[in-house]
Amino acid sequence: MRGPGILWMLQTAAGMSMAGPLFYLAGSYLLTGQYVGGVAFLGFGLLVLYFPTFLVNRFGARLRRIGGPRTWIRRRIGREESPDSTRDTSDDDNDEDATDDRSSLRGRFGR
Repeated sequence: MRGPGILWMLQTAAGMSMAGPLFYLAGSYLLTGQYVGGVAFLGFGLLVLYFPTFLVNRFGARLRRIGGPRTWIRRRIGREESPDSTRDTSDDDNDEDATDDRSSLRGRFGR
């Protein structure tokens, strides 16, 4: 089971940092009897809470194209995505060791 990713945690932190003060204002308005302002701040706080998620969903294709750390390292060392094209087929007796080395980043740099 996978936990929440770093992007989800950043979205939540950004949303809470923007919406937290609005929730505080909503609570103080509601407790002093100013219900219209309290409900307005509460609604606006809920809107701002999910705004970072909206931005990521709207412009997320650009972020996914950038890739993650593995993609950055592959670009840096010049290795492409298709492991079949870089695989050496002349050494068939070491076939299992070659796939294990390629499966981890440490194995790739340990050669």
